[in-house]
Amino acid sequence: MEITSVLIYIIVLFLSTIFSYPFLKKLKWNSKSIPYKLPPGSMGWPYIGETLQLYSQDPNIFFATKQRRYGEIFKSHILGCPCVMLASPEATKFVLATHSELFKPTYPKSKEKMIGPSAIFFHQGNYHSLLRKLVQNCLSPGSLQKLVPDIEAIAISALQSWAGGDVINTFHEMKKFSFDVGILSVFGRLDKKHRENLKENYCIVDKGYNSFPTNIPGTTYHRALLARKRLSQIVNDIIYEREEKKILEKDLLGHFLNFKDEKGQVLSKDQISDNIIGVLFAAQDTTASVLTWTLKYLHDDQKLLEAVKAEQKAIYEENEGGKRPLTWAQTRNMPFTHRVILESLRMASIISFTFREAVVDVEYNGYLIPKGWKVLPLFRNIHHNPELFTDPQDFDPSRFEVAPKPNTFMPFGNGVHACPGNELAKMELLILIHHLVTKFRWEVVGSQSGIQYGPFPIPQNGLPARFWNESNNT
Repeated sequence: MEITSVLIYIIVLFLSTIFSYPFLKKLKWNSKSIPYKLPPGSMGWPYIGETLQLYSQDPNIFFATKQRRYGEIFKSHILGCPCVMLASPEATKFVLATHSELFKPTYPKSKEKMIGPSAIFFHQGNYHSLLRKLVQNCLSPGSLQKLVPDIEAIAISALQSWAGGDVINTFHEMKKFSFDVGILSVFGRLDKKHRENLKENYCIVDKGYNSFPTNIPGTTYHRALLARKRLSQIVNDIIYEREEKKILEKDLLGHFLNFKDEKGQVLSKDQISDNIIGVLFAAQDTTASVLTWTLKYLHDDQKLLEAVKAEQKAIYEENEGGKRPLTWAQTRNMPFTHRVILESLRMASIISFTFREAVVDVEYNGYLIPKGWKVLPLFRNIHHNPELFTDPQDFDPSRFEVAPKPNTFMPFGNGVHACPGNELAKMELLILIHHLVTKFRWEVVGSQSGIQYGPFPIPQNGLPARFWNESNNT
């Protein structure tokens, strides 16, 4: 973020926390009736807490400094909410897996409205379980196997479009690639008109998702809300066409349309639309961020790049110099490249933490987590803990030659709300990297250091780079 953007954001946060003060007063509890104490930590200034400290520096420094001072469980007050931060594998497992019923997923209302209140992210219990099973069935190994040729075609097309030698914003281009794969997994081979309409309106929603939520005509957020309504209409039009033509597909939309619960109830159009848009959100930014970081790590370490190339060149030659397409079996037999992806996920820790909210007063390790408080398992702190990962700042794929200890590596979350699309994400990474290192070369332009947040961490300026076909030496 530029300095001006940071200052504007801080002012917005300041105002939002002041307006949220009536809500904060409701979160008081009767400490005399509960024998446990709050975790150590600082709640910061009145009203605004420690929001300014968090957003005026690298968030990772903020959380790491707190952990060094207070330990693996500590309290704070950010974004208008009192919070408990958890930085140990055991505490994360407690919140996300073994006692997940005590902590509900929580998102700002503005973001719920943007994705849709019926989306899987915002629910727990029976409704969440049913939807999760639907998504997992659609993204099972048998289903993913059938997507390999189409994802490969999308990857080749994307790389060819970058290969003119002009400077591109790698992250932005990776977002386009990931979005196209998301469309494929949801709708199958969608016609161009619907695909372009979805992409156009999704981009407007994406820009408004992290903007200040003021519903005033002309604002980014207001434009995003209008585009969100249009997205629902486009999805409804696609559903209408399928029903009219009696088209039965085995993509995610098909799974949603064919679903009936034990009482014979089907999903409403709004439920289908909210969940499809939610899947598209989940499929884009995080995967694009990991791809961008992986390219940076490969660019910065030539020995690493050569090792990946050697593995992928062997597959390339096996396929008669790329004349035959990749197979599902080949994507499952790229052990070194797979370890590079896992290490990229650990190093970058795209999802640095997740939000939960205590639904009752909870005791953990002698500390009180009051009802209504936000709870943040800090994935990045765990991934960069030297007691769990030796020399955590070094990029070392060999650390994944042995499976990490349970609950120490959670790039896709943990428990019932872990990302059900993680295998799809890894597969598209493997396919794109295969074609990138066997057919193309690239160089990063300008400064190679620095991180920006939007909100996920990405290399500075989206990693500007030039790409060429390997055979083109100009």
